[in-house]
Amino acid sequence: MNALQNVVDYGIIGLLLALSVWTVAIAVERWLFYRRVDLAQYPNSLGLEMALTKHLVIIGTVAANAPYIGLLGTVLGIMLTFHTMGTSGTMAVNAIMIGLSLALKATAVGLLVAIPCVVMNNVLRRKVAELLALHKEHHATRH
Repeated sequence: MNALQNVVDYGIIGLLLALSVWTVAIAVERWLFYRRVDLAQYPNSLGLEMALTKHLVIIGTVAANAPYIGLLGTVLGIMLTFHTMGTSGTMAVNAIMIGLSLALKATAVGLLVAIPCVVMNNVLRRKVAELLALHKEHHATRH
């Protein structure tokens, strides 16, 4: 059962933290790209849209799935708590509460990862919409 506790503590939470670092790196890269993109370099909006939305699906996927990964950690932690209670034969309220509170930390971390990812995804997609509108206006005035 110690292995399962390590999976929850290090595996699930470690995965969530790694995903958060990955999404922040993508968000920073995308923001820097948006600041230096040359709209005149793209003759059609399809090529520009593909360049602007590159890797945004990763941020959206992490935002959508981080709570579920955290929930998986919580379920595993609760199962571990119940198994420990069953094998020890004690029904100590302290042990139950400590086990359940520790199990909920995975859900909390999942939400702490998901919420900023949703914000980053929305901000970046708004910037994409602005750049596409500027591109459309730029090419409409040239013709």
